[in-house]
Amino acid sequence: MAKKKSNKQQQQQSSAQQGQSQSQKSAKNSDKNNQDDPVVDAVPVDAPEATTTSIMELLQVDVGDMTKVKQVLDETVAAALLDGSGGGSFSSADSFSSPGLDEDYFLDNIKLAIMTVACIFAVIAQFGPIPFPESRILLALCCGLYFVLSGLLQLITTYLDQDCILRTKPIATKGDSASKKKNPLLFQYGLKVRTNMLRFSEFFTVILEFKGMENTPMVKETWSVGNFFDVDGMFDELGLVERVEKLYRRLEASDYDESKKDK
Repeated sequence: MAKKKSNKQQQQQSSAQQGQSQSQKSAKNSDKNNQDDPVVDAVPVDAPEATTTSIMELLQVDVGDMTKVKQVLDETVAAALLDGSGGGSFSSADSFSSPGLDEDYFLDNIKLAIMTVACIFAVIAQFGPIPFPESRILLALCCGLYFVLSGLLQLITTYLDQDCILRTKPIATKGDSASKKKNPLLFQYGLKVRTNMLRFSEFFTVILEFKGMENTPMVKETWSVGNFFDVDGMFDELGLVERVEKLYRRLEASDYDESKKDK
């Protein structure tokens, strides 16, 4: 029995030694393979350069609503002439250089003052402290003045505003070489911007002329609304802005179409 146990122990020890020798050989072989393999340094991969692109939100308009279509066109024309910072939704147009004109609010302030006074008379007539029978004269006076002032405001809108959407101030003289190349009338008169779009018509007309000048020269251009709206009503604002800028450059270069005297 003792011999059998000793034989078993010897067999176990020999198998353990064989396992250790095999593990040592495999470790040596792996070390050799690692030494034979060339060491490759990690090369950093250049990240793609971050490109900043200005995303422009397109305005969608119901092209069947002609009033809304003209409103959008008028606002874009005015913004194209007034926005001197080059910002806004059309700032990505590299070829666009806004004139940066200053708006003249004189007539607008007059209309606001007239309507404010008319509203004051309306408030007095509505909330006056005098009871009714005794307040008949006051009510008649307030109502009469309200309608007179409202009528005056309507006359200003009809005969002075007409189709005008914007009035600007004259350009300030800077004395540099760029100013000398401009039309000298721009330093004497402001601009009067007029637009016209007949009902059920596809054509939109922009007219630039000098404000307060008798027989003023003008430049005008007519475009189809289809040039700026697709079938889904998506508005090409940049397209209209660039065309308005070109029209202004014609006025700046004295390349007139006609004057009121020639009509």
